[in-house]
Amino acid sequence: MKARLIPNLDSSAALDAVAVLSPQMEEGRSPDEQVDAWTGGLLADFWARKEFRGKALETVVVHRPTGLEAPRLLLAGVGPEKDLDAAGVRRAAAVAARALKNKGVRRLAVVAPDGLEADLTAQAIVEGVGLTSWEPDVYKTEDRPEGAMEELVVVASGGEEGLRRGLAIAEGRNFARALGNEPGNILTPTELADRARSMAADAGLECEVIEEEQLEQMGCGALLGVAQGSVEPPVMIVLRYEPETTSDADMHLGLVGKAVTFDTGGISIKPSASMDEMKYDMAGGAAMLGAMKAIAALKPSVAVTAVVPSVENMPGAAAQRPGDVVTSMSGKTIEVLNTDAEGRLILADALTHAQRLGCTHLVDAATLTGSVVVALGHERGGVYTNDEEWQAKLLASATTAGEKMWPMPMDDEYKEQLKSPIADLPNIGTRWGGSITAAIFLKQFADPTPWIHLDIAGTAWHDSNKPDIPKGPTGVAVATLVDLALSL
Repeated sequence: MKARLIPNLDSSAALDAVAVLSPQMEEGRSPDEQVDAWTGGLLADFWARKEFRGKALETVVVHRPTGLEAPRLLLAGVGPEKDLDAAGVRRAAAVAARALKNKGVRRLAVVAPDGLEADLTAQAIVEGVGLTSWEPDVYKTEDRPEGAMEELVVVASGGEEGLRRGLAIAEGRNFARALGNEPGNILTPTELADRARSMAADAGLECEVIEEEQLEQMGCGALLGVAQGSVEPPVMIVLRYEPETTSDADMHLGLVGKAVTFDTGGISIKPSASMDEMKYDMAGGAAMLGAMKAIAALKPSVAVTAVVPSVENMPGAAAQRPGDVVTSMSGKTIEVLNTDAEGRLILADALTHAQRLGCTHLVDAATLTGSVVVALGHERGGVYTNDEEWQAKLLASATTAGEKMWPMPMDDEYKEQLKSPIADLPNIGTRWGGSITAAIFLKQFADPTPWIHLDIAGTAWHDSNKPDIPKGPTGVAVATLVDLALSL
């Protein structure tokens, strides 16, 4: 998708549609004169009939608008003016684009609302529209909508940098979503590595794929234990971004993402209901790859390395058993009480490797626990840390990116659940506070490096279509991580 900025809407522009992002109309206020003119004076009627009042995600279409060459005008609500933020603008732009894309619109102008900084507004609009260029129906052979949005014109006074950021982040998120959508028989660890190589070559990133023999030499016993039940060999993908100039030579951001390309649970096998969705158990790794794609385009002045351990967790004849003991890359021994708590095992070795590569600050992301969904539902991801100052930076970026996250406790008392009579620690605690004890487990392999764990099990996948995003992978965390890198 191409995107450009213009300060005013040219009535002669060759557009298929115009979308106006409209704040909520309040009773007693006069309607916007220009928008009302385009609708032929219908805004008051829309209000009276409760057809459109500018509420969040509300839309109405006017055909053959007055004074515009475009055959359609769509009004999309962004909610109350006092609550206007980038996340609301992003969602409204996505709602408008999805509604119009399905009607054959390929050239769209979006009129930005007033009230936000120009770059922030432009970025939100481009992200929102850009995210609609990907749909999950890649393997359908019938009834697929034809084409995608080809050109976006943002009508706003300024915002060139926001335009650039929005395009890069949308492309990064769509890359992550495309990976998360692939079925397990196609996206194996080897295939994920191939796609990472291809993306890195296009983006100008350095890529290293560590294969099974080398993983054995490195002592990655925790990762290899998970992989041993599958015929698919494991890999550890390493992507490196080096800035041309750096603002802090001592800062090296490490992004670590869980990439279990399919998770049966192993010997501790999952119930069959919804097991098909376990193809997205690599969403954390996909987020890191998508973030690196955007980072390569936006060129922050900080070194960034992504480490993505990838395995398939299967109950094969050679699979690890509950009660097995494995030795991690760090030298710590782990009693495997549940083979379905495999993500923390592969992350343990990846966190150790990231530190050995020189990363000074770490963020990992993983679809790690069902417990975080019990705690926070599907609205927010859990955030866990060993460094409050580092967490504050990430949460600030999450707010800017419009991704909802919530800090969770990491009290020392939770560690009491992680005691083993035979090894340094078990891979699970009790059922109570399971997302926290999972994070406490990872903390043993991150300390003393400033570290954040993002449990995205509840936010990485939508079970149903939303007005702004279809059912399937969301690409969550990409925008937050990119903003974090830029802020450093």
